[in-house]
Amino acid sequence: MNSQGAGRQPKYQRIADELKAAITAGEYGPGDRLPGENDLMATYVVARMTARQALSVLRSEGLVEARKGAGVFVRDFRPIRRHGTQRLAAGRWGEGRSVWSADTEDRELTVDSVSVTEESAPEGVARVLNLAEGSATCVRRRKYLLDGRPVLLATSYLDADIVAGTAITQPDTGPGGIYARLDEIGHKPVRFREEIRSRMPSAEETTLLALTPGTPVTLICRTAFAEDGHAVEVNDMVLDSSAYILEYDFDA
Repeated sequence: MNSQGAGRQPKYQRIADELKAAITAGEYGPGDRLPGENDLMATYVVARMTARQALSVLRSEGLVEARKGAGVFVRDFRPIRRHGTQRLAAGRWGEGRSVWSADTEDRELTVDSVSVTEESAPEGVARVLNLAEGSATCVRRRKYLLDGRPVLLATSYLDADIVAGTAITQPDTGPGGIYARLDEIGHKPVRFREEIRSRMPSAEETTLLALTPGTPVTLICRTAFAEDGHAVEVNDMVLDSSAYILEYDFDA
């Protein structure tokens, strides 16, 4: 960016950019304390609100975290690289591995909570699953934590009649998860479609994902299709956008 362009930036943004550059250069490493509001006010000769806004930019981008009474520190959380294609390969869940293992490498992924209920299908879900209005669906809601941090909320919808009596209706679906169990009952997923968008989180999502103010969420709606073309699962996911890098590999 040229100096003329930089001059048009708000002061707080210029300060935030300089701090980000210092973090990228390694001047501040994971766990290091950044200059506080008083330090920034003195260094840049700005008002407290300007200094506060600059630090707020870094918090909203997931680069730093505020610790009450201690200051603002560089986060040591590594973004999750979500491999959109290889994670869904049948060779992964068909061998009893979780689709999430493609993203987490050697890091600790835990399911913080699981609920399994039977509910009437929402209109959009019923249409995708080709169910009559009001039909029962098995609804699986999960919250995932990585390295102890909440990063993902997932809600799966499946035809209750198809999965009745299977491990899909239990909190622990067993090795390979939902897709391995669907394969066992003759509804093996062979194709997936993902729709991605972003928005600001609801109050409930902000609480469940422990989001800092101003952090958007990424929404991924995945539909799994069996060989005959019918949809066997709709999975609505809400991701902390500051925690993820979405990666897709495909041939030209």
